[in-house]
Formats: sequence, structure tokens, C-alpha cells
Amino acid sequence: MELPIQIVLASKSPRRVDLLTQLLDHEFGEGAVAFAIDPPNIDESPLANETPIAHVQRLAVAKSRAVAARYNDAAVIIAADTTVDLDGKIFGQPTDEHDARAMLNELSGRTHQVHTAVAVVHLAADGTILSQAHGLDSAGVSMAEITPEKMEWYLATGESMGKAGSYAVQGDGGALVARVEGSLTTVIGLPLDLLSDLLVQVDCGWKNEA
Repeated sequence: MELPIQIVLASKSPRRVDLLTQLLDHEFGEGAVAFAIDPPNIDESPLANETPIAHVQRLAVAKSRAVAARYNDAAVIIAADTTVDLDGKIFGQPTDEHDARAMLNELSGRTHQVHTAVAVVHLAADGTILSQAHGLDSAGVSMAEITPEKMEWYLATGESMGKAGSYAVQGDGGALVARVEGSLTTVIGLPLDLLSDLLVQVDCGWKNEA
């Protein structure tokens, strides 16, 4: 399989970079396909009365289109957005350590949903949109009871910053998680099965062999 056009990840998230690298290495061989990193820098604030699912879907599409508008040649733009949803409340990235502590205290000992939306735009040689597709995957995360000692230990790692819900399941935050139901890549921030399906949908040359 060969993709004749450039791939652009509309995110500077190291987790998404790692996951996309894993997918491309698996499909084409290690290091065979490189991709550009071009974050959109859009306003990610929730709208009034916006549900968590509507929020991530809107932002993933907006990110993909914002980055696609910068290109005047053939490309595949991949964008994603992730949020933590506890009883319909959106938990985005914390503003500071106090905010992170408050989020983790709410999540402690409870099960929440993690929603990740992915949007893909396929651009023609002149930069016009040939096709686009988006989708959503969700996973359930059950948190252990977070003791005061574990709370202070985790906050001291600094890992909460830049993470939806103030934790990273693939890092030290895994110590706070009792169980994940669904795709771990969804919780991390880029559901690879969904992404593969969307790449097939936009007809960019991707063949899903699964």
C-alpha cells in the first residue's frame, strides 16, 4: 500500500503523534511514511448548553477545516478532539493545579466516559476538498479512589497539564485508573480503528486490511 499524498496531523499532542506513528509504521513499515504536524490553534471553549459529544465532534471538524484551509496541494488532514464526560459535564484541560485537583476529586471512585472525535479531510492537488469524513468513539474509564497522598503525588508529576480530565492513562495517571472499557487509543486521544475507517471513507488510497 502506498499513499501518494502528504499526511498532516492537525495536533501538537505528543500522544496523538505517537499513535499516528504507530499506525503508519504498522501499515507501511517503521519510518516509511512521515507526516507533518500543524496544530490549528482554534478556540476550544464549549458553547452554551453544548453536550460533551457535540463538543468534540464540532471541534474535530473545525480543526480539520482550519488546517485544510492552509494547504494548496494534495494532502490528508487528520484532526481529533477528546473530552472527559462525567454525567454530561465536560472536563477539558485544567487551567492550573487547583483546577486539576478539583477535576480529579470529582472523578475519584467514579466511572466516566471519554469521547474522541476524529475528522479527516482529503485535499486535491489544488487544495480543494475532495472528500471529508468524521466519526466518534467512546470508552468508559473507572477511576480508583484517589487518596490525598496519591493526589499530591500525581499532581507533583505535572502530568495533569494539557490533559482532558487532568490525567494521562498511558502515563503515571494509569495508577489512578481501575478499569477501561473500550479502546485505550480512544482514551489516549486518537482511536486508531476509527481513524483507519475514516481514511478508507475519504478515498485517499488507504486500504483497511483489518
